Amino acid sequence: MAGKVLVTGGTGYIAGELIRQLLAKGWTVHATVRSKAKSEQILRNRLGNPGEDRLRIFEAELMDDAGWAEAVAGCTHVAHVASPIAASTPKDENEMIVPAREGTLRALRFAQEAGVKRFVQTSSMAAVAYGRSDKVYTVDESDWTDVTHPDVYPYVKSKTIAERAARDWMAEHGGDMEFVSVNPSMVLGPVEDPDFSPSVEAVKQVLDGSMPMAPDLGFAIVDTRDCADLHVRCLEEPGLANERFLAAGKFMKIIEIADVLRERLPPEHTRKVPKKVMPNWMVSVLSLFNPGVRSIKSEIGKTRNVDASHAEKRLGWKTRSEEDSVVDCAKSLIAHGVVKP
Repeated sequence: MAGKVLVTGGTGYIAGELIRQLLAKGWTVHATVRSKAKSEQILRNRLGNPGEDRLRIFEAELMDDAGWAEAVAGCTHVAHVASPIAASTPKDENEMIVPAREGTLRALRFAQEAGVKRFVQTSSMAAVAYGRSDKVYTVDESDWTDVTHPDVYPYVKSKTIAERAARDWMAEHGGDMEFVSVNPSMVLGPVEDPDFSPSVEAVKQVLDGSMPMAPDLGFAIVDTRDCADLHVRCLEEPGLANERFLAAGKFMKIIEIADVLRERLPPEHTRKVPKKVMPNWMVSVLSLFNPGVRSIKSEIGKTRNVDASHAEKRLGWKTRSEEDSVVDCAKSLIAHGVVKP
């Protein structure tokens, strides 16, 4: 099956790989970007210049109606991947919450008005696995983050509120349009160029010496190629209305990622890779002076395992080795000169 699909946030890490896979399967793709002048050639270079008849690029902002009607015109499906992400925690949480929520509702509204059959939202594990005081636990697609928990920070809150708002809107206004969410965990794998996704920052910092010791935290990992594949399956598989699929593999601590890199990369690239776990007291001290450390303090010592078996049972989806994703990510950062020996 192949039709015409709108992919929002077209130059993003997940969206770029998703567009590549959709084109390979015969889909015609419309992609939204914030600036066409800056993004058009980047996309076409990454994708081998597929031609105007296969890939069309439109300017559209999450907080503005301009461009959305033109972008979605004629599309049978939408993959709404675009979402705000900040390099640091904003002082006002609404800087993230409002664009995430309103951008999703705007995309839904224009999709419904255009007669789109299925809308796939890229949500996040942030909407599933946070807001708990437990140190070790497992979540599945039925779980939701508790946004009232004191440890929930703005990004986590924004993703939770955006997905809940989308589902509420669909219940009231969706009509015949089907809605599916994909909730990725930490997305790794190869990057296309030096303008890389914030999600691979942890691997970069492990390699470049920014982490002389590894804090006691980690993430469930999913490869960007597998995450995109799950999106494709959600666009193509019939009968998925109101479904929710977690895109996640094994939980890995930062020190485990460091160990994999030392084992599988040449020694000249791993001289700065940490060998020890940072004591928790040191994290507490550093958090007094470093806002970045302060934002992760509540994550220390937690293990959030993910049961993604629903995606395997319903869609036949599987992930590749998490270790391979880590290594492929590192090799691409080195190849693009982001990390130097």
